[in-house]
Amino acid sequence: MRAVIQRVTSASVTVDNEVVSAISRGLVVLVGIGTDDTTTDVETLCKKILSLRVFDNASGSMWKASVKDLDADVLCVSQFTLMANCSKGNKPDFHRAMSTEPSRKLYASFLERMAQLYQRLYVLDGRFGAMMNVSLTNEARFISLRHPHSD
Repeated sequence: MRAVIQRVTSASVTVDNEVVSAISRGLVVLVGIGTDDTTTDVETLCKKILSLRVFDNASGSMWKASVKDLDADVLCVSQFTLMANCSKGNKPDFHRAMSTEPSRKLYASFLERMAQLYQRLYVLDGRFGAMMNVSLTNEARFISLRHPHSD
């Protein structure tokens, strides 16, 4: 599994001109699922995302607070393109990405586990498999996580 995590002041996902999810301060998490990913990977990634100290604490010290510490939002977006291999030629190769139905199930378990480990109210997502427009106001700190299986 791969995740690109962005700290945001606000973000939204729009599908067919309809806003399907919107958050205020928190994290946007783009999630790519690979062919060899399992529920163990889901568990590891969820715990890591929720415990990452990427926010300032109340006294302004950098890298001291997690999304859970702040009761902030998490907007998750399935993004198979994170699994692209662009090492040969000019066309991305998506063979490392899990196929649609197994990926849909694993992504659903990812969302469910995030909600169990945090608060369901603060965990939102886009619409799996849809053409989504993601809009965000970034707080300029990017974190990229990659589970060992994704190399």
